[in-house]
Amino acid sequence: MNIAAQADRLLKLAQARAPGDRERLLLAIADLCDSADSAGALDTQAVQSLLNDIFMCLVVEAEREIRRRLAEQLAHAVWAPRALINVLALDDIEIARPIIAASPVLQDRDLIRLLVEATIEHQIEVARRPNIGPLIVDAILTQEEPAVLTALARNDTAAISPDGMQRLVAASKKIPALRPPLVRHKRLTESLAQQLYSWVGSSLKTAIVARFDVDTEALDQALKETVRSVHAEFPADDAEGASVRRKLTPAPTPSKERQETEQRLIAKLHDAGQLRPSYLLRALREGKLSLFEAALAKLGGFTAEQVHIAVISSRPELLALACVAVGVDRSVFPTLLGLVRQLNGGLPAGETEGANRAFGAFGAHPKTAAATAFRHALVQ
Repeated sequence: MNIAAQADRLLKLAQARAPGDRERLLLAIADLCDSADSAGALDTQAVQSLLNDIFMCLVVEAEREIRRRLAEQLAHAVWAPRALINVLALDDIEIARPIIAASPVLQDRDLIRLLVEATIEHQIEVARRPNIGPLIVDAILTQEEPAVLTALARNDTAAISPDGMQRLVAASKKIPALRPPLVRHKRLTESLAQQLYSWVGSSLKTAIVARFDVDTEALDQALKETVRSVHAEFPADDAEGASVRRKLTPAPTPSKERQETEQRLIAKLHDAGQLRPSYLLRALREGKLSLFEAALAKLGGFTAEQVHIAVISSRPELLALACVAVGVDRSVFPTLLGLVRQLNGGLPAGETEGANRAFGAFGAHPKTAAATAFRHALVQ
C-alpha cells in the first residue's frame, strides 16, 4: 500500500465513530510508524510528542484486547513514545508482559518504578527481563520478595554480582523455590555450592556433587556434629535445658527501614487485590514474622500495635480472634500458631483451648463480630 493509500485509509478511520474503527486506527498508525522508522523520520522531538498525544488519546478509549495487541506490536519498537510504553507496562499483566520483557524504550528508572509500584506479577516479569543491569538486580534483592527472587535466580542473563549470588544463596535457606535454579546457575561458585549443600534435598545434593568437587563426607559429618551439639546443649531429659527452652523471648523488632518496606509491599498487594488470608501462612513459612503482622493488620483493619500485642501475649485466643476476623480457616490455625511460636520464641504462650473456643464462637458469624471481639479483648 503506497503512502497516499495509507493516508486515505487513516483519514477515513479517523472520521469514523464506531469503536471498531477507532481501534483499527490505533493499530494502523502503529503499522505506519513501523514502516517509517527505518528512515529515521520518527526520531525528532516534535514527531515523538505528536505520536505520544495521538496514541495516548486513542489508548484511553481502546478495549483491553486492542491494548494487548498494541503492546505486542510495540514490544520491540524503538520509536514508541516513552510515556505510552510506561502506561502499557503498568496495564494488566497480560498487556504489560511483552512490553516489560522486551521494550528497548524502558529504562532502569522505569523498571525500578515497576518494582516499587506494580503488582507481584509485574515485578516477576521485570526479574525475567533479559540482561537486566546491576541497579535492577540490587532493587530486587533489597525487596526480598520470594517469587521475584526466584524469577531472578532463573534469569541467567541478569547482571548478578558475587555479592548478589551470596544474598540469593542465603535467602534460599528459607525459600525452597530458590534452590533448584541456584544449583544450576552459571554464577554459582564452589564455596556457595557448599553452603547450598547444607539445606537442599538429596536430588539437589547429587546435582551439586556432579557439578563441583564437593567433599560430601566432610559436609555430612559437619551437619551431624552441628545437630549433635544442639542436642547436647539442650538435652530432652535435662532440667536446666528444659528451663532454657521454656524462656519465652519475642523476636527482635525489625528496623524502621524494614518495617516501612514491608508496609509498602503489603499496601501494594492490598491495592492490587492480592492480599489474602493465605498470604499470612506464606509469610510465616518464609520466616517473616514482621511481614505476617503487617499483613494481618492490613487485612483486619487493625493497628500494628494491636496485632503485635496479640503475637507476644500469653493468650493465643487473641491471635485466633484476629485470624477469624480476616477469614483464616479453623483447620489452618494450629499450623499458623505453631509457625508464629517458632519465629517468636514460643509466643503467644498459653494453652490453645481459648483459641479453639474463639473459632467455635465466632467462626459461623460475620467477620466483623470477631474483629470487634478482638479489639475488646485487647483491653481486658
